Amino acid sequence: MTDLFTAKKAAGRAIQRAAKAPLADRMRPRTLGEFVGQTHLIGEGKPLTSLIEADTIPSIIFWGPPGTGKTTLARIIANQTKAKFYHLSAVLSGVNDLREIIGQAKMQRELHDDINIVFVDEIHRWNKAQQDALLPHVEDGTITIVGSTTENPSFEVIGPLLSRTKVYCLNPLTSEELKSVVVRALEDNDSGLGKLKLSVEDDAMDFICNTADGDARRALNTLEIAADLVKRGDERRGTKDEGRQATITLKDAEAAVQKKSLLYDKKGEEHYNVISAFIKSMRGSDPDAAVYYLARMLEAGEDPLFVARRMVIFASEDVGNADPQAVQVAISCMQSYDFVGMPEGWIPLAQCVTYLASAPKSNASYKSYLKARGDVAEHGVLPTPLHIRNAPTKLMEELKYGEGYKYPHDFEGHFVANETYLPLKLKDKTYYNPTENGYERVIKERLKSLRSKK
Repeated sequence: MTDLFTAKKAAGRAIQRAAKAPLADRMRPRTLGEFVGQTHLIGEGKPLTSLIEADTIPSIIFWGPPGTGKTTLARIIANQTKAKFYHLSAVLSGVNDLREIIGQAKMQRELHDDINIVFVDEIHRWNKAQQDALLPHVEDGTITIVGSTTENPSFEVIGPLLSRTKVYCLNPLTSEELKSVVVRALEDNDSGLGKLKLSVEDDAMDFICNTADGDARRALNTLEIAADLVKRGDERRGTKDEGRQATITLKDAEAAVQKKSLLYDKKGEEHYNVISAFIKSMRGSDPDAAVYYLARMLEAGEDPLFVARRMVIFASEDVGNADPQAVQVAISCMQSYDFVGMPEGWIPLAQCVTYLASAPKSNASYKSYLKARGDVAEHGVLPTPLHIRNAPTKLMEELKYGEGYKYPHDFEGHFVANETYLPLKLKDKTYYNPTENGYERVIKERLKSLRSKK
């Protein structure tokens, strides 16, 4: 009788603890059907769904930013497969904890032929020796590893372990996906906020989702704080009414995040206004204005990779050969952001925008393509000169393909005077006209010398 009473009390305490858990934890999806995002992995015929449905889970590492579903997917695998599941936190656990689990896994395998999955949360926090301890047991099939990491596995997971795992990349959730997460929490009467009968104004919903930076946990945390602010406000004013629908306003959402909303609609006019000002400031060689508009976009929740892509385009279109290094700086910036992510990702972006804005400018290469494209459209497919065609077959040789071709490296200055490479109809055309700016002045002088010999 005492045991039964004790068990009931323990169960009651567990229910109370679950009810007090953060909203993000209470709303954690339990099935693939509830899971939001990662449509490249989840869905009919998609790789992870197929593996879970077939109950054939290999060793996996989930790599992605916070709040994208790494731990949730591990728990879904635990719930929807027949495997014995063990959970290790790389922050709190070490090799001794792993040895204990390995002992249990070996026993389960010998007695019941069980498949044993060990989930290592934040696996990048384990050092080389700790990761090495996994290898023999993964190798002999005692355990299957499911790891999660926010860091690039190529640098943070040892090679032998990486070669035995399948890496799945998880992406930040889109605004629409975050909205579906928030709406589900508002409507769920059991685990969510459904009993509070809350609604969220459109601009408040946009703000919550934009400031979450693709992180579902952050969006739900903001929602939970905003809901609590509304609830406490009603209690202070004495307007609490179980039947009345309370509303989360933009002011409530801003108070929850401790950040003001900036006028910036990623799909509306202000988006185009700011990105236009950003590009024109760089083109006008004004690094101060350019970095201001960069800050406007990032602080308002713009996708930093969108900004980085625009800078790569700008580096070729507007800086061009006046500073050939500019495009490399822009590519490095994009890769740096992709590697670092937020909150520090703005640092390489700021370096890049100030470099591009300060660089000498030329759109000569950009204009050369437009001119060439115009001739392609006007003249169609003109025949390539015979002497610069390849002749891999005897028939082509007989048709004089490649005949008379002069190899530039056999000539002084590695250049053949009076040689023609354009189709005959266009032989006197000039598309690329370098400017006097930056390094393009050097290119202009060289081309002037070479063209004079034609």
